[in-house]
Amino acid sequence: MDTDRPIWRSRAWTAVAAAVGVVALVFATVGVEGPGSVAVAWTLAITVVGGATLSASLRLRDERRRYEDELAGWAAERAAQAERLRIARDLHDLASHGLGLITLRAAAARSVPGEAGAVERERALADIEHASRQTTDELRRMLTVLRSPGPAPLRPADTLADLPEVVEAAAAGVAAPTLEVDLDRLGDVAPLAELTVCAVVREALQNTVRHAGPTAVSVVVRREADDLVADVHDAGPEVGWEPRPGAGHGLAGLRERVAAAGGSLTAGPHGDGWAVRARVPAGGAA
Repeated sequence: MDTDRPIWRSRAWTAVAAAVGVVALVFATVGVEGPGSVAVAWTLAITVVGGATLSASLRLRDERRRYEDELAGWAAERAAQAERLRIARDLHDLASHGLGLITLRAAAARSVPGEAGAVERERALADIEHASRQTTDELRRMLTVLRSPGPAPLRPADTLADLPEVVEAAAAGVAAPTLEVDLDRLGDVAPLAELTVCAVVREALQNTVRHAGPTAVSVVVRREADDLVADVHDAGPEVGWEPRPGAGHGLAGLRERVAAAGGSLTAGPHGDGWAVRARVPAGGAA
């Protein structure tokens, strides 16, 4: 509930009601006798009530205009807050994913000994170069958008068809993910549900990479009645792996995002690893 939303409370018609009451009280108290007195009394009553009604109408118009201005200002501020939150989430995802991948690939390659380590380091350097270029390009694009006047250009939203690419990019050669999803059996799914599920899978895999390292992780997306359910479950951290936690805002932001789509998210230990489950209204026919 938006408790700060402007509320229109007008007392313009109170004056009209008061005028009618005064006229009625005068008629009842003084009384009216004779045709002349009746005409004068009714003329006075019409004048008083009509004047009060005109004054109330003008006041009502001014109050309405002020209320609409306040409501427009409130809506603009709400939109600005929502846009700032979206930009903050995008920046978090971009920086967390890119920089986290660079750190983890370097750490993983350093831990492999011998000749295999040389091959792994070569692959890691290629991955690091790719991630650095991609992250830099995205940061430049976002900064250009923030500096440019007018509305921000929109990129195509993630869909369920993008899940293989989302999984591959989020794991980035560190974790070993498996994806289980049958698009034909999911039925019609609303774009918001598709976007939310992709965000859940991406964030959950990035958390797995940071906390568990090169481990097995399962991604399952299925439909249950009117809901789209995404499960991400890892096998636990590899032996000797040192967790590299982030700022701690990712999971909280993900819960807010899922809740905004009308769904729920749970996360916690599962066996030797960690599991994340999101349930989002599919918004389409099964």
